[in-house]
Amino acid sequence: MIDDLSFLQSVGPLGPGTPNVAPGPKAQPSTPFSDIFEQKLQPDLKLSAHAQQRLSSRQIQLTPQDWDKIHRAVDKAAAKGAKESLVLTDKAALVVSVKNRTVITAVDPASMKENVFTNIDSAVIC
Repeated sequence: MIDDLSFLQSVGPLGPGTPNVAPGPKAQPSTPFSDIFEQKLQPDLKLSAHAQQRLSSRQIQLTPQDWDKIHRAVDKAAAKGAKESLVLTDKAALVVSVKNRTVITAVDPASMKENVFTNIDSAVIC
């Protein structure tokens, strides 16, 4: 026979009306599907209004493969601690805020010659 019934205190009351479920972690409020969907749709790299204008006015068309290279270039710059980087591709030169992951401006190859890029601390050629 068991003389010490103190172990029952840790179990808690069990009786009719008490669910027989072990307490688990409290449910976290779920993120609305629309928020998750929006996050997934947003690109990892943003374009400033100025960069969008430059890409359009200079007729710079970047493919998804180009953007993939640019993303990797920004990741490399970030890994080295860069803050503002010049990303050179065969189609454009992009000045990117690495910290904000935002393309600040874009220059087409014809306009790159004899151009000076200021306020950058790194360059990545891809």
